[in-house]
Amino acid sequence: MFSYRHAFHAGNHADVLKHTVLLAVLRYMTQKDTALNVFDTHAGAGLYRLDGDYAKTSEEAAEGFLKLVATKPKHPFAPALQDYVDMVAGFNNTDHWSVYPGSPFIIQSLLRERDKLKLYELHPTDTKTLTANVAQLEAGRQVAILREDGFEGLKKFLPPPSRRGLVLIDPPYEVKDDYRRVKVCLEDALVRFPTGTYAVWYPVLSRIESKQLPERLKRIPANGWLNVTLSISGPTPDGFGLHSSGMFIINPPWTLEATLREVMPYLVRVLGKDVSAKYEIESGETETVRMKTQVRAPINRSGQSVGRTGNPGVAAAGRPQVGSLRTKAGATAGRAGGATSTTGNRDIGQGKRVARPANLSKTRSR
Repeated sequence: MFSYRHAFHAGNHADVLKHTVLLAVLRYMTQKDTALNVFDTHAGAGLYRLDGDYAKTSEEAAEGFLKLVATKPKHPFAPALQDYVDMVAGFNNTDHWSVYPGSPFIIQSLLRERDKLKLYELHPTDTKTLTANVAQLEAGRQVAILREDGFEGLKKFLPPPSRRGLVLIDPPYEVKDDYRRVKVCLEDALVRFPTGTYAVWYPVLSRIESKQLPERLKRIPANGWLNVTLSISGPTPDGFGLHSSGMFIINPPWTLEATLREVMPYLVRVLGKDVSAKYEIESGETETVRMKTQVRAPINRSGQSVGRTGNPGVAAAGRPQVGSLRTKAGATAGRAGGATSTTGNRDIGQGKRVARPANLSKTRSR
């Protein structure tokens, strides 16, 4: 039950996708004055060392964040991607990338005094490390750490007093039941808090539960959804290893789709390892009828672009946008008439984030 340790995977390609999306969502949601409540159901240790034993064992960051920042782009990063790189840079005092912030620290760095963050973590070692890391922030009651099941613990806080909230659901998916619990958690949360924004990270694997998850999430009654996946290569012959992952957002910011259309083609070019590298963006709505429990089928409003990476393509109605190393990355405008992304306040406050990861045991958990 307690075998998963994110320290082995910090900064990998899945983190690049997850944290770029998370940051873009938070930038949008913190533009409004009303207090924001954020919940991280699987917080992990919060901060990770890229030069530590765990990261060196897996070397996954070398194919993710470290590969991204080692690239010298001919053109500037898209604003949202530059914002992500700047965010991580704020935790590193030199040109040596030694610290990688997990979701708790990325979230907290954007919170205002009136905002609240609740972090759930069950792993005993990671809970202890998370507590030590968060203590360095001196955030007081703004950040609460709860050693309990995030799927269940979330229920008693929804809806939040301000009626504005973001829920990040990021389980390890080591057991098949995690896939089912994600869907059940979202269905329950949307009944309690239908206007909240929910961001779910998931691995794209050969197992049937992984393939079915996004399709099942699309059928949950909500105002709208967005699904984005990043594949850095095709699957290995033995079927092991994570080559692709996705972020599924329910009630996403209206700017998010256009933001990702700028970001994803670049991630494919930089992080892609073979011709199977690609991304996919889908969006749609599920309309609900307030009569008994009747629910209309999802309305897919996505489009597809096909061609060489980085060049605009022609959208085909009713299909997802797809980009790859051997096909065009879609560059068509998102919903809302091609609106571009907004990154909000770019002041990342170097002096605010001087925290460093607490010492991690060199012994792998069993």
